[in-house]
Amino acid sequence: MRPIGDTLLKRWHAMLGLPRQSPPSWYRDRLREELRERRLAKTPWQKLSETSDVFFSSIRAQYDGFPVRKLPPFVASRHVLVYAYMLAKFTLRWKFYRTAAVICNAPHYDLVREVVNPNKDQKIEEVASRHQIDAVEFKKVGRQLRQVWPLLP
Repeated sequence: MRPIGDTLLKRWHAMLGLPRQSPPSWYRDRLREELRERRLAKTPWQKLSETSDVFFSSIRAQYDGFPVRKLPPFVASRHVLVYAYMLAKFTLRWKFYRTAAVICNAPHYDLVREVVNPNKDQKIEEVASRHQIDAVEFKKVGRQLRQVWPLLP
């Protein structure tokens, strides 16, 4: 990726502020899982989504200090859609959880930094648990938000 693109991705990653994972093998395991899902994708839309997950996993590992795989050299004709999709997908998820935390009056809503798929109630409950937010209320707010929030698969 060109230096300006790398700088923008670093800033974006810093804005997301996702916590580092432990042990470091978490990053490798996550990438393997995403690569497996990418291989199983059937439709062009699924392939785009899964490819963005692979890129995100690689970028996250790199910026968290545990590089597990180099991304292919940036080729605008091949990668611009993947990067655009990735940025939109994970930023929308991140903002979804922050907004839900604010609506629930979470005392530390600014510490809610999550990008797991909010289309699953179980994931919303896990996020609530990690941030000591009432799970019932958070799930209720999450369900309401999902009706209007633009989320990408």
